[in-house]
Amino acid sequence: MNKTALAITIIGAINWLLVGLFKFDLVAALFGGQTGVFSRIIYVIVGLAGLWCITLLFHNDAAEHSHSKV
Repeated sequence: MNKTALAITIIGAINWLLVGLFKFDLVAALFGGQTGVFSRIIYVIVGLAGLWCITLLFHNDAAEHSHSKV
């Protein structure tokens, strides 16, 4: 699940890079505009993946601390 969430978040970040550099929203272009149902679903999935990736910050810290005690 962690790798899937990270991959989706990276794809979302690349989309935002395209928006920032070229004013081109790839998700909107592929899935019917920013207000299209499919685009909104993709945006929600990317957002949820990003929220999931927040847990990776704390998960990695916990793993590092448990290895240092060994």
